[in-house]
Amino acid sequence: QVQLVESGGGLVQAGGSLRLSCAASGSIFSINAMGWYRQAPGKQRELVAAITSGGSTNYADSVKGRFTISRVNAKNTVYLQMNSLKPEDTAVYYCNARVVTTNFYEYDYWGQGTQVTVSS
Repeated sequence: QVQLVESGGGLVQAGGSLRLSCAASGSIFSINAMGWYRQAPGKQRELVAAITSGGSTNYADSVKGRFTISRVNAKNTVYLQMNSLKPEDTAVYYCNARVVTTNFYEYDYWGQGTQVTVSS
């Protein structure tokens, strides 16, 4: 069993910053890609940013230049630094990890979600 625990969401004014963290624990052999998704009310969940175990990154066009994803492999942790936040960034943010478990199966795991609210 693998758990992803997120932290760092909250309420911030437009132009402000937040840093999200997500730590994976449990029966982990290795973690391939890790990423952050978000879902706003009435909208589909969308990819915000992703990072491979080697450090290659991918961002949604809407957050390029404002958000930075990073990870510490030794801690099985991924971060999302969010700067210059806009009201349209308001959503529940979910951490995702593609985990190879100790029995050598690969699964996608999700965190419980953390609310980010940006006021105008």
